Amino acid sequence: MPIVTSLLDGVRRVIRAPVILAGATALTVLLAVPLGLLLRGELETALGDSVVADAMADGFAWEWWRQFFGQATGLGRSFTISVIGFAAVLDNVSALLDGDGQEPVIVGVVLTYIIVWTVFAGGVLDRYARNRATRSAGFFSACGLYGSRLLRLAIVAGLTYGFLFGVVHGWLLDDLYEAMTRNLTVERQAFAVRVVLYLVFGLTLAAVSLVFDYARVRAVVEDRRSMLGAVVAGWRFVRRRPVTCAGLYLVNGLVLLAVMAAYALVAPGAASTGPSMWLVFLIGQAYVVARLASKLLFYAAEVAYFQSQLAHAGYVAAPAPVWPESPSAEALGRLG
Repeated sequence: MPIVTSLLDGVRRVIRAPVILAGATALTVLLAVPLGLLLRGELETALGDSVVADAMADGFAWEWWRQFFGQATGLGRSFTISVIGFAAVLDNVSALLDGDGQEPVIVGVVLTYIIVWTVFAGGVLDRYARNRATRSAGFFSACGLYGSRLLRLAIVAGLTYGFLFGVVHGWLLDDLYEAMTRNLTVERQAFAVRVVLYLVFGLTLAAVSLVFDYARVRAVVEDRRSMLGAVVAGWRFVRRRPVTCAGLYLVNGLVLLAVMAAYALVAPGAASTGPSMWLVFLIGQAYVVARLASKLLFYAAEVAYFQSQLAHAGYVAAPAPVWPESPSAEALGRLG
């Protein structure tokens, strides 16, 4: 089956390039650490050497947190009761589906992460498309070449998602929901309507995400310069193979859900100082690495499937291979 074959091929490509996962992890940590240090400074100032500080170290001081959160601004408002363990994952999913806004400082960091990750993705997709080592020079050359193009594609994607969350989300979950439940007297029926509308919005997001995924793949694998052309090409590819594209996307999504479920089973809550605190930290970092691996699997599996359908030797055109990493050098090496 193409889905299974592409998924397994994607797994192999991810495993063969562990340095990409290491780089993605380092990128995430580098952008998260400054936020953590700033929040740590705010909490340290608020707690000081008080008795409440000891209570927070051993568990959670509810009354202190209510007072702190009521006065907090900026980054301090991200210190919620769902900041630890699997509750943080659920909180992020809920915020996404409800279209809730975030504090400006967090939005700024997220936008920075998206920009840097988009440039990084140019090298990642190129490496997975070549399915052989490109070394650091080739990888960063691909980041520079394709990164600028993918940033233009990200602007198109951002405008599209902005329309979905700014217009479609409000129409579905506010206007349409109110119209459909206005005369309902049974609460569970209203809840069922809400769930269906969430599902419709989620499927719409998934469909749009799928098109942009293959637009990115085609932009890199085919060395496209027009990102609007890449979007159209991505839509055509998905339209002609809807079952396999959606099936592969679903399987990749199930892998992500499995990672989240595993984290839900082992994610600890607030812990005391010492070994328990480090256990919380290590489990959280393991989840971050697994989450990034599943994201890279999305890229690798979609590249593998696209190449199994349309690829030919000239599709990956840049960066130009140099000795001793060119295909000619590899062929001569095999002959020798």
